[in-house]
Amino acid sequence: MRGLPRERIGRRGLLAALILLLSGCAPVPVRIAHDSRPFVFAQDTLAFSNQLDWIYRRNPATGKTDYTSVEPEPDYIHRCFVLVRTARQFFLHARFDPRLAQADRATYRKLVREVLKRSVRDTTPDAAPVRIPGYADLRDFSADWAELLKQEAGGAIDSYLQIGNWRMIFPFSRDSQHDTAQQLLQEIRADWPPIVHLVRFPHITINHAVLLYAAAEHPATIVFSVYDPNNAQAPTTLTYDRASRTFIFPATDYFEDGRVDVYEVYRSLFY
Repeated sequence: MRGLPRERIGRRGLLAALILLLSGCAPVPVRIAHDSRPFVFAQDTLAFSNQLDWIYRRNPATGKTDYTSVEPEPDYIHRCFVLVRTARQFFLHARFDPRLAQADRATYRKLVREVLKRSVRDTTPDAAPVRIPGYADLRDFSADWAELLKQEAGGAIDSYLQIGNWRMIFPFSRDSQHDTAQQLLQEIRADWPPIVHLVRFPHITINHAVLLYAAAEHPATIVFSVYDPNNAQAPTTLTYDRASRTFIFPATDYFEDGRVDVYEVYRSLFY
């Protein structure tokens, strides 16, 4: 058999690599920590929210979405990626012990920095998790130390420059969204709470990161339970419609509801 010209081999190799890269397929993470457990909204989420600088409302008279600016102007915005990343870093690398006495600010700052310097992608957490004294869980800790966590977790630039943002500009096929739904379902079953980017492109009606922590399978749908960093008070949902192979996100203060494209971030070298 005659060999292919090097130029054609190169092009085919690059194309194959690109297809593999964009497919988003990856082995299901296996947590090897001895105390692996499911993510729990009431325990593992932050007590404060990413703030909105605009509020969106559908006008019932016109059917169109209007928006108004928030007054006074909020000072903690564009941190959706930062907050879900922080929640998972604490889930992976911190353990809380309410039996111990509470510490001072300097001690907690040191402990928070230790947690946040560890990998958000790590499926094999360090053998010695960071021990946080005086609190039962992240929800309680972040209620008392919100400002410290905000100072240490990162800024809006960390959302703007999240490494996986490049993926949003490429089309999402229905087959790829089907594969994504199955992958997310398997990861949740393995006690790995996936972080996903919700997006519509090029007309950007949503550009947001959330964390999924539970799933309910139905004949027509898969309903994922969602920690939305824009709303610390209650969980929401992300629904996968099997027939249309489409994800649907409900109406919020920043999205009028409907189809979203979904891909996982904080998962691999390229995302």
